[in-house]
Amino acid sequence: MTSVPFQLQVHIERWPIAGRFSISRGSKTEAVVVVAEICRNGITGRGECVPYPRYNETPEAAVDAIHSVGHWTSLTREMLRERMPPGAARNALDCALWDLEAKEAKRRVWELAGLLAPHSLTTAYTISLGTPEEMALATSAAAHRPLLKIKLGGEGDKGRIAAVRRAAPDATLIVDANEAWSDTNLQRNLDACAEAGVALVEQPLPAGRDAALERIIRPIPVCADESAHATASLKELVGRYDAVNIKLDKTGGLTEALAMSREAERLGLRVMVGCMVATSLAMAPALIVAQQAFIVDLDGPLLLAKDREPALRYEGSTVDPPDAALWG
Repeated sequence: MTSVPFQLQVHIERWPIAGRFSISRGSKTEAVVVVAEICRNGITGRGECVPYPRYNETPEAAVDAIHSVGHWTSLTREMLRERMPPGAARNALDCALWDLEAKEAKRRVWELAGLLAPHSLTTAYTISLGTPEEMALATSAAAHRPLLKIKLGGEGDKGRIAAVRRAAPDATLIVDANEAWSDTNLQRNLDACAEAGVALVEQPLPAGRDAALERIIRPIPVCADESAHATASLKELVGRYDAVNIKLDKTGGLTEALAMSREAERLGLRVMVGCMVATSLAMAPALIVAQQAFIVDLDGPLLLAKDREPALRYEGSTVDPPDAALWG
């Protein structure tokens, strides 16, 4: 499409988390997001991202990166993919452009992308890392949910997963080690997860130090998260992983996420779609990619003390496609 002059606004928002969100790398009590707004001919599109310290990102650096686009004479999603690296800043801009283009065309994003209309999905619900007793208590409160994602942290994980399974005997469990395991405990922890009936393990070993996954018999599927970013990273995963977790803050937006999903399928990798802790504005575009995923983990707003308005509709663990008033 032909670009015309645009105006750009960007700001940082802080959204309190309900309680504390803990993983192997630490805890936080608020979600810090960056919102980009692109205005053209009086119409505004919005996108939200979560800069992640694990990838050397900060909210302030993301704001600067987004502001740097302001001097471009035109702006398209293709230009973003050519000129900006994958990551949170590009995600906010890419999703804002999709939203803008949909509003300009008076159509929905999935129509512009040539996709079928989305349907409601079941999302995982995350249980934060803690002691086995703490995690069992949190799991008991969420045991009615069909799909639970359990954060693990290395030492003591066998006890954690056993306690969680006792607290939720009927739920499907997936676990996320966030790179906390090592070559020495990998097989033992995978076997413990298999014994507990876990359906999937995310990123057990540190990115770049995960070659051991090629040398073992994996008793359950293993999914890449920190080892997977944009489409170009997928080839290195074949043989080590069975699935890939696509997050828009890693891919740099919906445009790349859709391309990555297609390439993962071509390579024989199953697709999971995940998120950072953020508001419904960040989840809405991820729901488009998630339509073909075998596991959906888009519970970010459920972990907040309060979501933005308008918001996605969650009924228990079921999430509906976004209304146009929110995004797309």
